[in-house]
Amino acid sequence: MPEPQAQTVTIDGKEYNAADLSEQARTQIMQVRVTDQEIERLKQRLAIAQTARTAYANALTADIG
Repeated sequence: MPEPQAQTVTIDGKEYNAADLSEQARTQIMQVRVTDQEIERLKQRLAIAQTARTAYANALTADIG
């Protein structure tokens, strides 16, 4: 059976073995990942809002034009 690969993380271009990091460092990595996911979710919501705003503006232009 093949040996499982060590999980690594890359920080500022340098690779680290996750098992060698402190518990606090691993927690911070998790928080960065969660924050990155939230930023992506917010970007998607912003894109939806911008699309809706464009549609409303187009409808307004059609109504007053």
